[in-house]
Amino acid sequence: MTLPSRLFYYVKMTKKRKLVLEDGREFIGSGFASDKEIGGELVFNTSMVGYQEILSDPSYTGQIIVMTYPLIGNYGITDEDYETKYPSIAGMIVKENNENPSNFRYTKTLSEVLEENDIPGITGLDTRMLTKILRNANGLRAIITDIETPTGEALEKLKAHPRQKDLVSTVSSKKRWFARTPNHKLDIVVIDCGMKLNMVRSLNNHGCNVIVVPWNTSAEQILKFNPDGVLISNGPGSPEDVPEVIETIKNLKEKLPMFGICLGHQLIGLAYGAKICEINPGHRGGNHPVKELKTGKVMITSQNHGYAIDKESLYSTKLKLTHINLLDNSVEGMECEEDAVISVQFHPESAPGPQDTIYLFDRFINLINQKKSGKCQDETI
Repeated sequence: MTLPSRLFYYVKMTKKRKLVLEDGREFIGSGFASDKEIGGELVFNTSMVGYQEILSDPSYTGQIIVMTYPLIGNYGITDEDYETKYPSIAGMIVKENNENPSNFRYTKTLSEVLEENDIPGITGLDTRMLTKILRNANGLRAIITDIETPTGEALEKLKAHPRQKDLVSTVSSKKRWFARTPNHKLDIVVIDCGMKLNMVRSLNNHGCNVIVVPWNTSAEQILKFNPDGVLISNGPGSPEDVPEVIETIKNLKEKLPMFGICLGHQLIGLAYGAKICEINPGHRGGNHPVKELKTGKVMITSQNHGYAIDKESLYSTKLKLTHINLLDNSVEGMECEEDAVISVQFHPESAPGPQDTIYLFDRFINLINQKKSGKCQDETI
């Protein structure tokens, strides 16, 4: 970084900005990246690494992310590590933003990427205090604004922008696209509800050609591709906001093996008759312990969601509980052996980690092969 740009960055960094919560509490810090005024749901993430994957995860669309790890930006941003081309978070709150990354792979700093995408950040806030507040106030909204903005005015601006209910349509692919791999064995359709790119990479690495389709693609259109299976991706917002995807799953569930991840997991639950509940606080971070009931194995998982399958409603469906969260006993995995359908609330394709659950892609492929050979019983890998 040249001296003039360092001076420019210093001037921007010393500009005081504030975060105003919808309950009137204020947190003052130094603004960095964009000067944009923006409101959104305030959420915290407990990951120690992976801020690039987090800011580029479409599931965070419209949310202001509080990073609980105190030092962010220390290894910069790398071109190969994005989960989507255009980050869509509302803002980022950090304790300390590092503008001098130590990483031979880095190509840009965190503030440069946020600036390019018109995303504001604040550094120097008490993120520990913010996290404690959010643990007891799930879904709390906030606004990033200039220090001179009166609190009352900031709250009125926040009220003027209600929660969006069409988030999936804003981040899903607008047309189908293909990701092929040499000597492929299977063809998989991915319904893009706000997909992380590592899902496509993981399928390619497991010998699958991938056809990515927009969120509102019908079952009839999907079947025309003659795929071996369907993956329903993660995405932002409530699963009840996308009834079109639920209808597509209903029309596919006895025809093709399916694998749901995060939002896709919730959508499969709704398609089978289960109900959705909000969880407080939401699960966001790379350190959530999950138990697989069949094996008793406990895995550390990466998660990002504020909704979950209601466990009691699950028992009246064809779905069987396969995984539970050891922190709050919530539903983390389901399956329907008859239909060759599996789903998990966490992210098995997680990048940069943990990698404890990547085996679920092998299980999905095994289900497809067993379905094609006339078998229906899944074998644990």
